[in-house]
Amino acid sequence: MGTTQLETVPEPKYWHLKTVISEALDSDFSVGEILPNERDLAARFGVARATLRQALEQLELEGRLQRRRGVGTTVAPPRMGVDVSTTQHAWPGAGQDAWQTVDGTTAVPPAAVARMLDLDAGEETHIVRRLRVPHSQPVAAELLYVPASSVPDLSAIDAPSGPARARAVLRELGRLDLEGQDRAVELGSARADDAKELDRLPGAPVLVVTTRYVSGGRTAAVSLATYRADTCRLTFGDSGDLEISHHDQERRAS
Repeated sequence: MGTTQLETVPEPKYWHLKTVISEALDSDFSVGEILPNERDLAARFGVARATLRQALEQLELEGRLQRRRGVGTTVAPPRMGVDVSTTQHAWPGAGQDAWQTVDGTTAVPPAAVARMLDLDAGEETHIVRRLRVPHSQPVAAELLYVPASSVPDLSAIDAPSGPARARAVLRELGRLDLEGQDRAVELGSARADDAKELDRLPGAPVLVVTTRYVSGGRTAAVSLATYRADTCRLTFGDSGDLEISHHDQERRAS
C-alpha cells in the first residue's frame, strides 16, 4: 500500500482512508492475509492511530476485515450466502434445516420474550441453543424459546438434558400445525456468550433476527438468532422474505 495525501480531502480523514485501504485490499492482499500492525499502517499513511482505527472499524463493519483474537486483523473472505427466508414455512429442525443443535435447558426467558409468549412472571421455558456453521465457519447463534404448553407430551425420561433434550423439544414442536411466522431484524452488539461462539470480540456488530412462530392462534415459540454482521448481508426480495447474499454479488449489483 502506498502513501496518500489526506489533508486536502473535504470528507473525514478516516472515511477517505477507509476507501484507500479498501482499494489496496483488492489489489495487494489475499483472503486471510494479516495486515501490518497499527503503528506501521499509521506511519505509512501519515495519520494518527485513532484515525486509522476508525477506518479499520468501518471496514470490519462492512465485512472487508476481520479482527481475531491472537491473530490480528486479516482480510475477510467473501460474505456467505445463508438463506433465512420464510418460504419453507417450517418449524426449526424440520426438513433441510441448516442449524446444528448444541444444547437444551430450561430457564426464565428475557422479559421481551416472555411478553411475546404471554408467560407469567418467572415462568420457565425450554431453551434450545443452536449454531449455523456453513463451510466450517460459525455465522449465527440461536436461542429458541419454547413454552411447556407448546410441547405438553415431552418426556423427561426419554430426554433428560443437553442436546438430546433439545432434539426432543424440536421433535415435539414439529408435531404442531404451523400457521405462520414473522421476523424482525435489528442491529446490535455481540454479548460475551455470542461473541465466544461466533469467534468475535464482545461488542462487535451483529444482526439480531427475531422470529415468532404461530400455532393455534398463539405464539408457540420465539427464536433469537444472532448473525455476524461482518459475514452476513440481509436483503429483502420481492416476496418480502430475507436472504443473505455473497459479497461478490453485492459488488455486481453496485
